Amino acid sequence: MSTTLMQASRQWATRPADERFTSLHDMLTSMEFNREHSFAAAVSSRRIELQPAGDDHKGIVAVINGTDVYAPTNYSFGQLAQLGEAPAGYLRTLPSEIAADAMNYGMRFKRQASDIGLLLYENGASELRAATGPNYGRIWNADIVRSLIDHIGDGVSGSWRVPGEFGKAVEVTQDNTTLYASDRDMFVFLADEQHRIEMPNRRNGEPGSLARGFFCWNSEVGDKTFGIATFLFDYVCCNRIVWGAEGFKEIKIRHTSSAPDKWLEEVRPALTAYANSTQSTVLDTIKAAQSQKVEDLDDFLSKRFNLSRNRVAAVKAIHEIEEGRPIESLWDVSTGITAYARGIEHQDERVSLERLGGQALSMAAATA
Repeated sequence: MSTTLMQASRQWATRPADERFTSLHDMLTSMEFNREHSFAAAVSSRRIELQPAGDDHKGIVAVINGTDVYAPTNYSFGQLAQLGEAPAGYLRTLPSEIAADAMNYGMRFKRQASDIGLLLYENGASELRAATGPNYGRIWNADIVRSLIDHIGDGVSGSWRVPGEFGKAVEVTQDNTTLYASDRDMFVFLADEQHRIEMPNRRNGEPGSLARGFFCWNSEVGDKTFGIATFLFDYVCCNRIVWGAEGFKEIKIRHTSSAPDKWLEEVRPALTAYANSTQSTVLDTIKAAQSQKVEDLDDFLSKRFNLSRNRVAAVKAIHEIEEGRPIESLWDVSTGITAYARGIEHQDERVSLERLGGQALSMAAATA
């Protein structure tokens, strides 16, 4: 039993050409340039004034400390609108003079004075790229990508690469890449399809093989958490859909003040260990999960995984339907929960359940 992962496919379907990269080195060059031209500042909300820009009644600029003028990006405009307690979508339909007045009123009279964390960018033009809390724990995209290069390579050679199509290696182009970044966020999907893991009991008692893969994402401006997800899978199709995924495990770090330290102390070592793990290490975990029997299944699922009675019944039922036998081992628990998650429509809830399936493998890994 397995699931289908759509995260990379959604990125592939929506990213414009200037947000697509054909190697991690290309990504790093762009990200280091952005970092070199960016700086953070904490400014009182009373020192930020929105003004109309030009004579076309459309543009708005942010004047910082009465003198420094920055053009908000589409994303930071939304953050400023939220600070001013005004709906960004509606403000964008108004003439710039009215929109600026509404935002200034909100910033000055609908909220108390407070520090705002700004991410400013200067390279000819001056941009306001983020307006967050003053303690926003920024993890720089360049640091993440540099660490990936140091530990796994450039993403187009070696073992860890942009995935092929149906298991076959392809030349990486902007059309099929899985390396994406903008001034708002980044997303990386890499896989080791050269060292597939042979499993004696892949599905329905038949042997098969799985590749390793991971997603990594981040935002310097507050759009999303930093996170990494690891999994095993059958293949990736041309639309960058991951088919036959198993053992989905995820780590997320919110951008609090301690986020950079957590990246260094928790995630980077975990990523390094995963990238360097051998086929035998992964296979040992799978074998341990397949051999470790589960006693009192209902009690195990409800107490160890906090599943309701109805969900316990559903997980057991879908495993028996798809496998033709009841859940017996930790591997069965993992694949049963993952199969049940496949039918959950809400993404956050589905990912949460898939994470539980990964926890079952982690339990087995502790005994492997």
